[in-house]
Amino acid sequence: MSKSDSQAADKGSSLQSREARHHLSPEKKFQIFLETQHADKPAAEILRREGLYSSDLARIRQQVKEGAMERLSARPGKRKEAVSAKDYGALKRELEDKERAMADLTVELAVLRKKTNGGSWDR
Repeated sequence: MSKSDSQAADKGSSLQSREARHHLSPEKKFQIFLETQHADKPAAEILRREGLYSSDLARIRQQVKEGAMERLSARPGKRKEAVSAKDYGALKRELEDKERAMADLTVELAVLRKKTNGGSWDR
């Protein structure tokens, strides 16, 4: 193996480790956040161990803060369920169809009442 092959292999492994660094699970991010909050070990040591930069830690801290603020600002009670755009579109079309049918039936009812009662709506 030549020197350039060795350097290319080192570059490839650093790219793989760099790529893996960007796909941390939420649990792992929170674990890193908690570890860096303790004064036992310096944050730099934990970041080196995990292969992260200080900017990664700053991003994790910001995400934790945003998540905490969102959760703490939520009102107690049942959470509203999110509906997908596809389901929303289908529900909207269904509602429009039912509204059209209701309008047609209203017109039909008015015509029938007019024929039978001479136009009186009171019964």
